[in-house]
Amino acid sequence: MDEFMKIAFEEAQKGYAEGGIPIGSVLVHQGRVLGRGHNKRVQQGSVVLHGEMDALENAGRQPASIYKESTLYTTLSPCPMCSGTILLYGIPKVVIAENRTFRGEEELLRARGVEVEVIDDSACYELMQKFIQEKPALWNEDIGV
Repeated sequence: MDEFMKIAFEEAQKGYAEGGIPIGSVLVHQGRVLGRGHNKRVQQGSVVLHGEMDALENAGRQPASIYKESTLYTTLSPCPMCSGTILLYGIPKVVIAENRTFRGEEELLRARGVEVEVIDDSACYELMQKFIQEKPALWNEDIGV
């Protein structure tokens, strides 16, 4: 696991410790972290604060040129909402820790020219499996089931 995915995993662990959904993300521009975050739907009663959305929010408003040179790291394959945001801001690369738990819109991202790299990290997978076993109803709510 590289340094940026480690940060995303730390964020996922924070979310889990807070009683939320353990998905973390980090937005990186030219080797520098612009924003990091984790899923806060439970903690803040939010309908949109998935890990990716929280990282982007914490990065603050950026010029389009910055997004177009950035990489988004996420511990789980991005859902349609997060994938749409990636496309909207022209983020060219997404690194996904694991997609066995949930397969998001990877094909849409690829079809629109985004480089998608899946590293299949066992620690991220195991954390998600532990969470789903403990709170299946919360997981189903998060993915719209």
